[in-house]
Amino acid sequence: MNLIYNSDQYSVVEFGADDNREALRFGGYEIMDKPGKREIFIGGALAKSFRQEVQDLIATEPSIEEIDEFLGQFDVLMQQPVMLH
Repeated sequence: MNLIYNSDQYSVVEFGADDNREALRFGGYEIMDKPGKREIFIGGALAKSFRQEVQDLIATEPSIEEIDEFLGQFDVLMQQPVMLH
């Protein structure tokens, strides 16, 4: 587990690939909306796609606001309330 992004709005934790667990075959990501106190875990093919999109975004040297805007597209999927972090 590795914290790869942290702003006032979001944090993103990366979980390494694990061939013994299908959900982590490509690794996984936990995206947390701090003010909304909710999160989502993405794994599998979606994690692979997310990783590529993040790499493409980083190549443009984005601002924190641009990264937060990118992560904001996952807000509608965040249903899990954050209990402890």
